[in-house]
Amino acid sequence: VPAVAQWEVFDPSNFAENVLQASRELEQIENQIQSLQNEATMLTNMGKNLQALGLNELGPILSDLNGVQSIINQPFGIGFDLGTTQAAFGQYWPATYSIGTTNETLQADGLTRWTDAMQSFLQTLSIGAQVIRNVENDSTSLSALVGASQGAAGNLEATQATNQLLALSTKQQLQTQSLLVAQYRAETLNLANEQEAEVQGKAEFANF
Repeated sequence: VPAVAQWEVFDPSNFAENVLQASRELEQIENQIQSLQNEATMLTNMGKNLQALGLNELGPILSDLNGVQSIINQPFGIGFDLGTTQAAFGQYWPATYSIGTTNETLQADGLTRWTDAMQSFLQTLSIGAQVIRNVENDSTSLSALVGASQGAAGNLEATQATNQLLALSTKQQLQTQSLLVAQYRAETLNLANEQEAEVQGKAEFANF
């Protein structure tokens, strides 16, 4: 029979305290794991928010605008420069002709006016044709940007897609303004020629 000192003594209260402490430590570990998971999710979302769009339609937009601008800059009769326009209009569309102006001069001025008017019509048609060509590119860009905006993973992608959509809209407005300016100029020259024909006719009659 073993001695009393060799017997193992089971303490229920101490055992319960140890189990409770182990349970608390396990709960703390689970909380730490959950916290780490939340931080990892937050970092992932931050990475998505900082992710670039990877789509840049600015190049084609500027290229289309340059195409329209190149037509405007071509020497189609009277240009769009203020000083040049005023000087040319004062020379070839005078309010009256001085006495003694030859018929040759009158006819040469009339031919210049007719040529400028025809050139302005040609420029308007050319700008319109370029704008129509650009509309095809706009359809492709619009489809790509809308798709990128809808599939944006974060705020940066969405913002960049929105900015490029605004740039596309601005481009279309600038094209429309350029076309309207060219059209108004052509109509103005046509009306001015009708009025100037009376001035030229009076001068030719006086010479006669």
